[in-house]
Amino acid sequence: MASASLQFFAFILALFGVFGDIAATLLPNWKVNADVGSNIITAITQMQGLWMDCTWYSTGMFSCTLKYSILSLPVYIQAARTTMVLSCILSAFGICITTVGMKCTKLGGDTDSKNHACFAGGVCFVLAGIFGLVPTCWYTREIISNFLDQTIPESSKHEPGGAVYTGFISAGFLLIAGAIFCSSCFKRQPGAWIYPPKQHHFPSTEQESNAAYNLKDYV
Repeated sequence: MASASLQFFAFILALFGVFGDIAATLLPNWKVNADVGSNIITAITQMQGLWMDCTWYSTGMFSCTLKYSILSLPVYIQAARTTMVLSCILSAFGICITTVGMKCTKLGGDTDSKNHACFAGGVCFVLAGIFGLVPTCWYTREIISNFLDQTIPESSKHEPGGAVYTGFISAGFLLIAGAIFCSSCFKRQPGAWIYPPKQHHFPSTEQESNAAYNLKDYV
């Protein structure tokens, strides 16, 4: 019962991880640059994501431009696109597989089949967490290196946006959920196999009685 409740807790974490992974992939605020300028009325906030660049003006106007050209993008953005999409796909597969393999569901057949399905779902979550963690770390490294570069003007420097933090948290949820699902599928061996009971040999009473009768025959 404890493992079933632990699997349910891991499933909730995985759901949060999947939703956060999808949100981080689609959000345009991977890096943010606030340019106030000389007048607060003309202040703008520039946001750049994996699929589009958006600009928000202090007057309330909001405009976005899609990134149609793939080859013109930097390598870390191309890699982030690919790995984040793979993370979303693997996490979705993990949700479907673990739904069948969880102990609190009536799907999946016998215990061995459910354990195999649960382990496969846990592996999907772990891979999804890794695929989600790599692009966020790489993207953050590029932002920090550009921010610390003295040759880059201040107007071209950015800071990590909310999508990066969402990606970090989602990857952590997926990794924890995958580790719980993988570890909950192993069977615990009973203590009797580890420490077998000592067998005490007692002399048989029948043998003693037979020996006594044999001695009487010789008297």
